[in-house]
Amino acid sequence: MLLYKILKRSRVIIALAVLILITSLFVDIYGWIPNMGFDKITYLQFLPSVLHFLAVFSLVSAGGFLVIMLLTLITGRIYCSAICPLGIFQDIVNHFGRRKSKKKRFFKFHKAKPVLRYSFLGITTIAIMVGAGWLVTWLDPYSIIARGFTYLMKPVVIWFNNGIMAPVLQKFEVYSFYHQNLMVASILPAILTLVVISAIGYFAWKRGRLFCNTLCPVGTLLGEISRFSFFKVQFDRDACTRCGKCAGVCKSECIDIKNYTVDTTRCVTCFNCLVTCPESALSLRPAIKGATPNTVASSDDTGRDEVKHDSTRRKLLMTGLAVISGSRIYALKKEKLPDHQKKLARNKKDHPVAPPGSVSIKRFNDICTGCSLCIAACPTGVLQPALTEYGLSGFMQPHMDYSTHFCNYDCNKCGEVCPTGAILPLPLEEKQVTQMGKAVFVQQNCVVYTDGTVCGACSEHCPTKAVTMVPYKDGLRIPHVDQSICIGCGACEYPCPVPAPFKAIYVNGNAVQQKAEQPYDEGKQESIPEDDFPF
Repeated sequence: MLLYKILKRSRVIIALAVLILITSLFVDIYGWIPNMGFDKITYLQFLPSVLHFLAVFSLVSAGGFLVIMLLTLITGRIYCSAICPLGIFQDIVNHFGRRKSKKKRFFKFHKAKPVLRYSFLGITTIAIMVGAGWLVTWLDPYSIIARGFTYLMKPVVIWFNNGIMAPVLQKFEVYSFYHQNLMVASILPAILTLVVISAIGYFAWKRGRLFCNTLCPVGTLLGEISRFSFFKVQFDRDACTRCGKCAGVCKSECIDIKNYTVDTTRCVTCFNCLVTCPESALSLRPAIKGATPNTVASSDDTGRDEVKHDSTRRKLLMTGLAVISGSRIYALKKEKLPDHQKKLARNKKDHPVAPPGSVSIKRFNDICTGCSLCIAACPTGVLQPALTEYGLSGFMQPHMDYSTHFCNYDCNKCGEVCPTGAILPLPLEEKQVTQMGKAVFVQQNCVVYTDGTVCGACSEHCPTKAVTMVPYKDGLRIPHVDQSICIGCGACEYPCPVPAPFKAIYVNGNAVQQKAEQPYDEGKQESIPEDDFPF
């Protein structure tokens, strides 16, 4: 009993440490965590690790999923209790929900729902095959809770920093904390995330790990592996009095005291039952040879019931293990044109702008899970979740939104923090010549052309001087774009005074990222006199 109490306490401590570390990645508004720390903290997240391995084929940098599989073969689904942040979140909700409840609540055994579990695993794979990557995005447990940190928790942290912490500390002449900006292009991602997190939280409050054992594809896969785990929770029939205390605390609802069985495919190895049993009738020990894979000393009826579903499970599992690239679907926005803007030309973007290091939009959509870690880490806020920009296959995946800001020329953080390898880490020198898109100048929209006024905002901000000002008429100068040295950072589009979607200059994304030519010597560039700059 003492050993099991130590195991449970250790599991709780590890789980809280993991949750704190992962949460800190998303709410680190001051950039205190070094880039190299991101990979170490997210190394053991299962699905990101699998996708990262498929992207780079390196077990050193992306072998975390193998560690988890090995751990599952030894102890069962300990990943779900101690390493998965969504699983830990559900445990916290359930813990406080049960403590605050006026009436003491207990769990009870429910039969497994293999058709539902393995159907969702199959649906996830089919979604990837047809290019509906947004479905996978909403089923990966790490990505679900990660979006909660970015779109729900980070704004609260910034509000607390700006409204309370920074002002108070600055009164004491402590200026390490200062005002932080929050760039939000749309409130929809936060609303969708809140709905999903709330639904999972409600199920956790009512039914414990219902999401993990019905919808989660990672839980289903690890459940199958746990069939063959070395250590399993098992009954001692002679000692058991069928008091039901173990089933009452089993958040996976997988303990059947009537038949003395524990469904190891659903058990998340939380050790709650082992600590609760007053007769020590439950123990964690090596599986007995000859017993059914997921039961020990099971009744004939239960054994037949489990074997009945084995064939279906194996078939669906093989389907779930397939990794097939999805096709890209684009959705076009159609807006009614205001009367006063009918003379302006609408910006026509062939492709959205993917983060530097994505290689291509198709590759990016195939690998990215929309966890939003790069969005949370982006210092300028230019990375925003896509709604219709990529189509369904890239729903909620990050894209460059130049209405919020532009990409810093000297920043490559998104590639450094990406846990799946969807954004490859690029050395700064390589990132500075990675062409995400090309700037397009629309003369009929430019205020120099329409209003006959001086402007040079785009050229002033361009880091490579791909945008220069050339003589126009009446002493005015007008922008000219050299696309060969343009990297598509958006430093020209963001400050353009013409409102979107009628910008006088905008970035058209590259379907496949290219290498731009080296910028010309800045000394040879014709600079704009400060007095002529209107802003």
